[in-house]
Formats: sequence, structure tokens, C-alpha cells
Amino acid sequence: MDKKNAMRAGAVAAGTTLMMLLMSSPALALTRDDGDDPGQGLSVMETVGLYVVAPIALFVVITALVMIFDKSKKQA
Repeated sequence: MDKKNAMRAGAVAAGTTLMMLLMSSPALALTRDDGDDPGQGLSVMETVGLYVVAPIALFVVITALVMIFDKSKKQA
């Protein structure tokens, strides 16, 4: 890809991102909707467990299963 095409692609990507940011409306989180019934918030440990520990554990389990059930021939 030459320099001109790279500049054009970068300009299009930047322009698209800027337009999407400008056109999006803010999330009006401070005003409640009808029927909105939020539950209790999560503690720090629950948040860390849900968003850090659980994905890492899931990754480890999937990796272990792939390694255990790998059918490819072993190299000597």
C-alpha cells in the first residue's frame, strides 16, 4: 500500500470515528425510565471476580480442553 492510499484510509477511518462520536447521543443515565428498577450494586470483590477472574478462568479451561483433546500428531 503506498503512502497516498494509507493517508486516504487513515483519513476515512478518522472521519468515520469522529462523525460517529459527534452523532451519538449521550446516555441519559441520571434520569430514570418508567419501570426502571435497578438492583443493588456489586461489591469490589464481586466486580473483580466477574470481570477479571471469570474471563481468565474461562480462558484457562478452554485452553486446557483444547490441549487435552488435540488430535494432531505429536512432533518428535
